[in-house]
Amino acid sequence: MRDSVKMLITIVHWIFCIAYRMSEPVLTIGAARALHLAAQGMAQPRRARANKDDVLAAIRRMGVLQIDTISVVARSPYLVLWSRLGDYDPCWLDALLEEGKLFEYWAHEACFIPIEDYGLYRHRMIDPGALGWKYAAGFLRDHPDVVARVLDQIRAHGPMRSADFEPDVGKSDGQAGGWWAWKPEKRSLEVLFTAGVLMIARRQHFHRIYDLAERVLPGWDDSRMPPIETVRREFALRAVKALGLAKAGWIADYHRTKPPHVDLGALHEAGELLRARVENWREPVYVHPDHAPLLVQAAAGTLAASATSLLSPFDPIVWDRKRARELFDFDYRLECYTPADKRRYGYFTLPLLRRGALVGRVDAKAHRKAGVFELKALALEPGVRASARLADDIAAAVVRCARWHACAQVTLVHAEPVAFALLLRAALGRAALAGQQQVRMSVQATSAAA
Repeated sequence: MRDSVKMLITIVHWIFCIAYRMSEPVLTIGAARALHLAAQGMAQPRRARANKDDVLAAIRRMGVLQIDTISVVARSPYLVLWSRLGDYDPCWLDALLEEGKLFEYWAHEACFIPIEDYGLYRHRMIDPGALGWKYAAGFLRDHPDVVARVLDQIRAHGPMRSADFEPDVGKSDGQAGGWWAWKPEKRSLEVLFTAGVLMIARRQHFHRIYDLAERVLPGWDDSRMPPIETVRREFALRAVKALGLAKAGWIADYHRTKPPHVDLGALHEAGELLRARVENWREPVYVHPDHAPLLVQAAAGTLAASATSLLSPFDPIVWDRKRARELFDFDYRLECYTPADKRRYGYFTLPLLRRGALVGRVDAKAHRKAGVFELKALALEPGVRASARLADDIAAAVVRCARWHACAQVTLVHAEPVAFALLLRAALGRAALAGQQQVRMSVQATSAAA
């Protein structure tokens, strides 16, 4: 009986695919956004409590999970998962890496990646110069002694951190900052990691622990590495699937692939991609056949996005700033690298996703020891109408996020426009009361915001 049901689902799936190959359904911008969010697992609020398997499933859905070390709130990979899963134990991500179900490598940027995709990235390790990482080959060539010493230490003593290596006293590259400020051993570790000689065995307090690749991934043989043409095609298909729908120009950024790029039109003609249109967009968008049922719903106007959440700046939904403008009309810039006196919104602003739209941003900080989740500045996007329902949705998301950060108190310092600040203050009070949290507010708003 179960096999018959699976067969029926497969037949229906291919009927959808054949039907949509013959036409190009037209989507509203709202439907396009809903399709994108559904593919990312962000269309509907999660009802069931997450478990460890859900963490791995979420990463597989996205394909990659970008790593960043800024920790004014939870570090980005943990926050990206919280946006999709709700309350969960961040230790599960660390455990999945140590168990070998994930590995770290350069994808969109440094990322956690499902281990079954290791072969797709092996070409980058073997020839890092082809992807613009010429420093790796150069360092291996110019510093064989320090590289050999690092490898000998790890081979003899097992997994090691950068901090386990003593710097060479008196040696300096004569430059300050960034790569050139690193001690030679750390540069060796990073280069050997980029070249695939070392892998990350685990993390300790978020610090990398390096080990020999053959010990982290025993049994791998490069004869299992797929041809480069297959890799390019697979990356294109996976990017389209992760995005839900994609313009041709969005594809390369997802896995940071280099030319020559795959001909998406040819993949469409071969039945490996579907094609659709978005109202007022000149070029078509592509959809993975696995999302054919979602495309049907989107075209019919029945695919709705109702989730509200805070997003990491490195969430796949917003990490491509050009795509965020085109799809969500959201002009986003991370200002932590901007001088303080030139910042418009704050140091580490988190985009606010609400019911299929990016409606604002908040500069938040989790004061973990004090148990305070501070909203230093919150601003709505131009044209977003302030309403009590909007305030309730955002307040509920903020309180959930504060609770996950183990912060029993929410503090609102500044919000704009003034009319929304007043609504949000009241909504935070209601949400905090429901969540048995405290709220302290000193709401400010500039006259210009009013």
